[in-house]
Amino acid sequence: MKNFMDENFLLQTETAQKLYHEHAAKMPIIDYHCHLIPQMVADDYQFRSLTEIWLGGDHYKWRAMRTNGVDERYCTGQDTTDWEKFEKWAETVPYTMRNPLYHWTHLELKTAFGITKVLNPQTAREIYDECNEKLRQPEYSARGLMRRYHVETVCTTDDPVDSLEYHIKTRESGFEIKMLPTWRPDKAMAVEVPADFRAYVEKLAEVSGVAISTFDDMIAALRSRHEFFAQQGCRLSDHGIEEFYAEDYTEAEIKAIFNKVYGGHELTQEEILKFKSAMLVIFAEMDWETGWAQQYHYGAIRNNNTKMFKLLGPDTGFDSIGEFTTAKQMAKFLDRLNTEGKLTKTILYNLNPCANEVIATMLGNFQDGTLPGKIQFGSGWWFLDQKDGMEKQMNALSLLGLLSRFVGMLTDSRSFLSYPRHEYFRRTLCNLVGRDVENGELPASEMGRINQMIEDICYNNAKNYFQF
Repeated sequence: MKNFMDENFLLQTETAQKLYHEHAAKMPIIDYHCHLIPQMVADDYQFRSLTEIWLGGDHYKWRAMRTNGVDERYCTGQDTTDWEKFEKWAETVPYTMRNPLYHWTHLELKTAFGITKVLNPQTAREIYDECNEKLRQPEYSARGLMRRYHVETVCTTDDPVDSLEYHIKTRESGFEIKMLPTWRPDKAMAVEVPADFRAYVEKLAEVSGVAISTFDDMIAALRSRHEFFAQQGCRLSDHGIEEFYAEDYTEAEIKAIFNKVYGGHELTQEEILKFKSAMLVIFAEMDWETGWAQQYHYGAIRNNNTKMFKLLGPDTGFDSIGEFTTAKQMAKFLDRLNTEGKLTKTILYNLNPCANEVIATMLGNFQDGTLPGKIQFGSGWWFLDQKDGMEKQMNALSLLGLLSRFVGMLTDSRSFLSYPRHEYFRRTLCNLVGRDVENGELPASEMGRINQMIEDICYNNAKNYFQF
């Protein structure tokens, strides 16, 4: 019987162990998509408690706690203490066995705090006090934790209207780890609620210095902000979309739709889809002009619990996997850009695992020989960023594309304790490849090439792809 979470956790063969310990583990972390709060990095934030750094904003844990019968006040309430919230999480942890939260919880305790005890109600107070004591030390600040995990670059997720002041402050402070912005323009195509869209456009006008009264004005303002992001080191865009939008439209139609929604009138569903289609194309053209990589996270249905959305707002644990027929629209969108010679580096992330093979085969349609892995299959995302999801994603990519050219893992997290997700991914990768070697499905005579493949997927491919 193997010990729980020992040095060879998830590494089932000797070859897997060598691949991880001698190659994967030593590579720095490039976290090219995350949701860290830039101000925390700029201010080198010191966390007040384990609850703040570990449970605050973590809707994964909140979902588990609710499922375990924990009252909402211990998840997001303002009338409960940090200890009371942590105590309820500790009571929930034993019930998370076989959920990835069980692995993440103990991996994070081990790698951040050196704690190897299993978290349960009996150990909760001891673990809480020990972690809080360490969090008071300078090396456990926001920047200290990034150094601890050997982070080289992080890319945050930022709206076009963001000032990026904290990115600038961090860079000018001389902090050795790069924190770069990522362009996330979802609100500029969110025309479902006219009043919200107008408020956003007015904010865009204010920060860009471009007076907006027409569609062309809005695009000019967005271009101005796009250039500003590029000046601040941005290399990527990211789009959180339900599905791919590729409706046929004319320029005149889009201008008329803008005038209608900006004037406060509700759009038809057809008009909404046409507008989103046009914006996706325009954003993609901007990225191509600048040489950025574009990312598409698609397939979530969000804010399903209306009662809790009104109470807590978005990103609080009430989203789930959607089911859409996306393949033809995705192909049409990418084909339009490719036909016009304006398809930039692209990463596609699906949330529904049934689309793994769809994505893996879509990549090959638009590889053009200009650079390795120009069109990428993004790593397991959100509900899929766990052992089973990662394995299925990598197996699909292996079978239908080139795993060797994969740009690897990201945290997609708001937490400074989430970097072990890279370790989790690397162990899973090494176990997959190591098993193939042990089974004679890959030649042991090619271990030099295999070692290099592991290092490339963990670090080098991303470094070269994004040109950090």
